[in-house]
Amino acid sequence: MNLVFPCLYAIIDPTFLTISELALAEALAGSGVELIQYRNKTASSRHFFEISRQLTSALGPRGARLIVNDRPDIALLAGAGGVHVGQDDLGVEDARAICGPDQWVGVSTHTLEQLAAAGRTSADYIAFGPIFPTATKTNPDPVVGTELLRKARQITKKPLVAIGGITLDRAAEVYRAGADSLAVIRDLICDPNPGVRAREFLDVAASAASRGA
Repeated sequence: MNLVFPCLYAIIDPTFLTISELALAEALAGSGVELIQYRNKTASSRHFFEISRQLTSALGPRGARLIVNDRPDIALLAGAGGVHVGQDDLGVEDARAICGPDQWVGVSTHTLEQLAAAGRTSADYIAFGPIFPTATKTNPDPVVGTELLRKARQITKKPLVAIGGITLDRAAEVYRAGADSLAVIRDLICDPNPGVRAREFLDVAASAASRGA
C-alpha cells in the first residue's frame, strides 16, 4: 500500500478538554498535525454532526484530515476525511459502503487475530493497542505492549497506528517497534500548550524516521 500516512494521529475527546474542540483542532493543525480524529461517546447525533462539520471546515484549508469516530453516516454528511470503527461498530466494508471510496476507513484491533482479519479488508489503516495502560476508556482491552506491536508489524503492510497510553517519553520506543503513527489523546490534548506538545511529538517522529525506525 502506498498511502503516505501521517506520523501523529491526534484524537480529540471533549471529556478531557478545557477549550473548545475547534480551538484545539486549529492549534494542532497550526503545529503541523495532519490527522485528527473527533471522538465523542456521549453527544447526541445532531451535536456530533455539527461539531464534525465545523472541524472539517476548519481543518480542510489547513491541510489536515478529520476522521470521525464510530459514525460513517456523520463522516459522510460532514464531508470528513474518513471514519474510524471499532470491533463493536459497523464492519469496515459496511462503513466503506456508506462513506465511499474516497474517505479513509480505519479499524481498531486488539489481538493479532483481529489485526490479520482487518488486513483482509479494504481498511486504509489499522490501529493496534492498547500499547500501554490507558485511562481514556472505561473498559479498556488488555495491554498488548511493544513486543506484540513488533509482531503486528510483521503481519500487515497497511499503515499501523499504535494507540493506548502513549506519552512523549515513550514515543520513540513505539516508533522503533514498528508503528507508522501514534494515536495520542491525553498526553497531547491535556497539555497546557497542545500545539507545542504536538510539535515535540513530530520532532520525535522525524528523529525516528532519520534513524530508520
